[in-house]
Amino acid sequence: MLRTMLKPRWLAFLGLVIGVVVAFAVLGLWQLDVARDQGAKDALAQAQSQPAAPIDQVLEPHTEFQGVLSNRKVTLTGHYVASGQVLVTPRVLDGTRGYWVITPFQVDSSGAWIAVLRGFVTDPAQATAVPATRTTVSGTLAPGDSPVDLATPPPPGQLASVDLGQLVNVWTGAELYNAFVFATGESPDLTATITPAAKRVPPPAMPDQLSWRNFAYALQWWVFAAFAVYIWWKTVRDDYHDSLAARAGPDEDPDDEARDEPGDPDDEDRDAPGDPSEHPAAADQSTTDQGAPSHA
Repeated sequence: MLRTMLKPRWLAFLGLVIGVVVAFAVLGLWQLDVARDQGAKDALAQAQSQPAAPIDQVLEPHTEFQGVLSNRKVTLTGHYVASGQVLVTPRVLDGTRGYWVITPFQVDSSGAWIAVLRGFVTDPAQATAVPATRTTVSGTLAPGDSPVDLATPPPPGQLASVDLGQLVNVWTGAELYNAFVFATGESPDLTATITPAAKRVPPPAMPDQLSWRNFAYALQWWVFAAFAVYIWWKTVRDDYHDSLAARAGPDEDPDDEARDEPGDPDDEDRDAPGDPSEHPAAADQSTTDQGAPSHA
């Protein structure tokens, strides 16, 4: 089979396969690095483990939202602006479809607005507006959602996602923070008093320390590399068996020919005449014949 492997076309094919294997191996390592980017994950975990801080110590209006700020605990002191309240739908909580109640909150220290997710309701009529009473909101930060295009636009006062770019057009004239807050508590608790039907929405869970999706991508590239090697081996093997079949003829088994190729020393030993010394009975008979008297 070595002769078949050394054919020019299979050597050229092998060179191509080696290039593919190297490329796929590098892509797999790259995906693995993405999956285990421990430095970024450590920074994210550290940010999330810090105690709550005033919003202005964490994020300023109009500044870019950094990924490490996801789930960062913050406090807001100021008041709600009830006239800017919107509902985001469709949303699901505990298997029930409904609406997120998003109300702008004006921060005293900066005068800027930030979207606050006060709770979840199943009926728009339950989203009672809160007064402009000074309060302190505790919660966690989250980046805005991507825009969502629906076949049928939601009715006025409702949005398909927490799209901060769209809220800029709704809350005209106000400075905005590039984030929104999952409210976990208020002091005083205006939502529980004025909007009792609203249920708090828990912040999203902290992401896994390993991105299993990227890890699966890495395994996928390595499987592709192994498959490329298998294709080359199978193609060469098929060519080898085809050449054996062509030499053996239609009535012979090419595998038998592969086992009995010329030049096998074992076959020569089997076909060579026997040594009389290896057959004692025959040797004795020969000696007896030579020593018997002749009766001519």
